[in-house]
Amino acid sequence: EITGEVGPGYVVLLGVGLGDTDADADYLAEKIANLRVFEDAGGKMNRSLLDVGGGALVISQFTLYGDARKGRRPSFTDAAPPDEGKRLYDYFCDKLAGYAIPVGRGVFQATMSVSLVNEGPVTLLLDSRKAF
Repeated sequence: EITGEVGPGYVVLLGVGLGDTDADADYLAEKIANLRVFEDAGGKMNRSLLDVGGGALVISQFTLYGDARKGRRPSFTDAAPPDEGKRLYDYFCDKLAGYAIPVGRGVFQATMSVSLVNEGPVTLLLDSRKAF
């Protein structure tokens, strides 16, 4: 069953961590909507998702908070609890859609098969706390 899909645009793997707030989701939605990574006529990364009329497939990905520095099994203690993770996931998707961006959604806490055609490829890490 296909639960979410978009045409050209982004696949957003969204990790929600302990202490994340609506302000973190606001920051990321604005950043993602306006991030200039699509090529302009001169081949320079200078156009945003808004400029190209692209969409975003947003997949909840708590495993981004997996800490594998010790032992052989990752720890997920820095990930938000499921109820707060779901709330912020939905909030983020709604906020991004508020920019008139088509948003496809995965299923929270489900095992999913995600397919994409990666043109570029361009893969970026964004952090609302600006740790990197």
